[in-house]
Amino acid sequence: MFKLKRTLARNRIAQGAALAAFVAASGLSVYFMDKSVVSFLLLLGSLLLLYYTSFSARVKWLAGSAMLVFVIPFATSGGPSHESYMEVATQCGIFVAMALGLNVVVGFAGLLDLGFIAFFAVGAYSYAIFSTPQADSFMPGGWQAVPGSYFWVFIFIGGFLAALFGILLGLPVLRVKGDYLAIVTLGFGEIIRIVFNNLDKPVNITNGAMGISSVRPPDLFGYLFTFPHQFYFIVLAILALVLFGVKRLEHSRLGRSWKAIRDNEIAAQAMGIPPIRTKLTAFAIGASFSGMMGVVFAAKQTFVDPSSFTYLESVTVLVMVILGGMGSVPGVILGASVITILNLQVLTEITGWLNYLTMEGIVQIPNALSPAKMQRFIFGAVLVLIAVFRPNGLIAAGNRKIDMAKARSRRYSKGLRLNETKVNSGGTVK
Repeated sequence: MFKLKRTLARNRIAQGAALAAFVAASGLSVYFMDKSVVSFLLLLGSLLLLYYTSFSARVKWLAGSAMLVFVIPFATSGGPSHESYMEVATQCGIFVAMALGLNVVVGFAGLLDLGFIAFFAVGAYSYAIFSTPQADSFMPGGWQAVPGSYFWVFIFIGGFLAALFGILLGLPVLRVKGDYLAIVTLGFGEIIRIVFNNLDKPVNITNGAMGISSVRPPDLFGYLFTFPHQFYFIVLAILALVLFGVKRLEHSRLGRSWKAIRDNEIAAQAMGIPPIRTKLTAFAIGASFSGMMGVVFAAKQTFVDPSSFTYLESVTVLVMVILGGMGSVPGVILGASVITILNLQVLTEITGWLNYLTMEGIVQIPNALSPAKMQRFIFGAVLVLIAVFRPNGLIAAGNRKIDMAKARSRRYSKGLRLNETKVNSGGTVK
């Protein structure tokens, strides 16, 4: 076994062949079986195996994109469970984008936010209000609901409004730190939910606790997006944009400023980093990702109400970040996927299986102890185990690796060009 592992670690061709065989086996199992949660999990797990291969980052991104765009949709299309598989994959994408946004705030900038779901609500309501006749109750001149083709514009409008709310939240509260900041953000999240819940009088803007129904689905050149397998590609495109932005920001000057403030705010301020502006930028960027996915959520569900944006939802997204590893982009992706699949598929299937055994008289399990009703307990147990055995998360954040040989050669070539410039301009070489 150790010899095989050593061979695979050194031979990229063997890694590629083993990964291709694993993807083919799990994909065919999903395709030919009516419904197999285990096969679907193995197919998704192949993305994690790809991450641990020794291929270059570019090859990993290309292979992962091909699997997400072609392999997974094709493998799940072979049976009647196609839409249920795509629903899980779509929800994974939505929560991954939200977790990446919260990771900017918590993981990069070190600002504990317990009301992050409020930005998700802002994006959802921004599209729900104006894509339904609801806007006619408070807009002057007789407002007509925008058609589904405006969904693509509202993705950016929802992100902008969420970023604006993030700045409005940050301006008065960023002078507090630690637990006090967490309490203030928790209050902000609850205030947004309560406002949406009561904003039906004296002017009916959100329709209160009744929610807004009949939200228009997206429309692209007359093609309606109404099924999970269609929303899967929308979520995938937005997630690609979010991932690109996060990866570019992580190692940029702004990303290094976030990490400096996270590690030691006083030292960062002494080095010339403006703390308030840097924190506000983190809040705005993280909130914008959540707002964009809120627009997708409203269009997908065709109904929004305040009960979808509770404090527990904020905690769930925070659990995803902590479970995966704060500050780690691949870790947050893994944590969000694990929690979403555990919630939507694994616990539901285990509950159905236990109910079947109870009906057959094989075992007797009280209804109150069904896994679907003990989600928070299971999440808490998972967090305790992670804190004990993996305190830095499933995939801990690491420093960026630098090829010293390339760095020296680049520095040497720059030195030669600088000396040549001095000689050509009449200077002397020292």
